[in-house]
Amino acid sequence: MSIGFIALPRPGRFTRCLALLLALGLVAAACGDDDDSAAAGASDEGGEESAGDTGADAEPSGSLRLGYFPNVTHAPAIIGVQDGLFEEALGDGVELETTTFNAGGEAIEALFSDAIDATFVGPNPAINGFSQSEGTALRIVAGTTSGGASLVVRDGIDSPDDLEGTTLATPALGNTQDVALRAWLLEQGYETDLAGGGDVSITPQDNPDTLTAFQQGDIDGAWLPEPWATRLILEGEGQVLVDEADLWPEGEFVTTHLIVATEYLEEHPANVRALVEGLLEAIDVANDDAAEAQTITNDGIEADTTNRLADEILAGAWENLSFTPDPIASSLEESKDDAVEVELLDDVDLGGIYDLAILNQLLAERGEAEVYGL
Repeated sequence: MSIGFIALPRPGRFTRCLALLLALGLVAAACGDDDDSAAAGASDEGGEESAGDTGADAEPSGSLRLGYFPNVTHAPAIIGVQDGLFEEALGDGVELETTTFNAGGEAIEALFSDAIDATFVGPNPAINGFSQSEGTALRIVAGTTSGGASLVVRDGIDSPDDLEGTTLATPALGNTQDVALRAWLLEQGYETDLAGGGDVSITPQDNPDTLTAFQQGDIDGAWLPEPWATRLILEGEGQVLVDEADLWPEGEFVTTHLIVATEYLEEHPANVRALVEGLLEAIDVANDDAAEAQTITNDGIEADTTNRLADEILAGAWENLSFTPDPIASSLEESKDDAVEVELLDDVDLGGIYDLAILNQLLAERGEAEVYGL
């Protein structure tokens, strides 16, 4: 059984071309097949499929429509926008248009419908988009953020043994934290189902609603990303039962990465190169001066949402995050396996989901080690 997908049209040159032909009444003309736009170049040194052209010898031009979330787990994206690092890297020849999202499914749907060219997004939405498009729609071109997710519970729950009969929340059915919670509970010997039944009831809901429900005692805990995990601790008097970082080798797992529409990557490699260059600069800012980076991030969140995080919440959340261009590909594979195990995803081969040629070229120019895909 697979319920982790939204039925979306397959993206590509065929979809857009057919729409134009229908509008002009020229249905007798023909466009290339969808599959012709899939990247099929030689593998780069990291072992993943590469579009071949890294854009190093061309100038950025045209436009770039970029998505991101106004959330601390997207801090490098916010810094890149707020500090003008993306615009500077792209140069005067590229018009940068930004869009914010609140859910990964929304971002993937926007990519599929040709409303954006690239977006920062979590691992499971990227997997879903790759699977739904049969591997043609998108490529992961860089990592962004690692860590920053926890199971926070009420007082009196001190071990996994105390969870039977409790109600826990996640941000959305089938999202990254939802999959992580269901897989972890299964390891602890608990059965769950997609309707909220089982040994432990799981209630997917919006993060603000989760905070309110936790404060009112309507739920016993939640597996959430930052800053919501920290908010449950500071505003709901909760305690951490599981820091997800403790479940991964060296505490590293992908929380946010940068994906690009495959067709855009093929047609505008110089623009993608500039975008990744700006991202590397933003990651440097995030890592070099935490206080300054937190201020820039909070300014960006306020600009996008009109709300500002309390300084102690942002500082607490920041301690649980690390910012890196490494997409931590092994954790993506494990997240996919977990989703399959808890019946939220049909199995999918993720070969080809990474194209890290541009990133690795830029890292080499910086004298930094290359990173790897699958």
